[in-house]
Amino acid sequence: MPESWWGNAIFSLVPTIVLGLIFWMVMRMIIRGDRTARMKYDQIEAEERAKAGLPAKPQRARAAGAATAEADASAETVADRPPAASGSSPDRTSA
Repeated sequence: MPESWWGNAIFSLVPTIVLGLIFWMVMRMIIRGDRTARMKYDQIEAEERAKAGLPAKPQRARAAGAATAEADASAETVADRPPAASGSSPDRTSA
């Protein structure tokens, strides 16, 4: 163990910094791997849907801002629609 004040400070901080960097690298690899796997899965799913003749799925929002913008746009679209005729809602089912 170092006897000087600076030696003790460095000896104390280096393990903490090294463990923090290892944790950061592991988390970064996990997040990047998950993102890459999701993109590849979406690509494979799109190819399979095209082969089966199914319509394409809507794309996922890439960022929180994009999701908010899409929600705002869909809210405006719903608000612009005229009211349903005869007071019945299309999502009600008749028993």
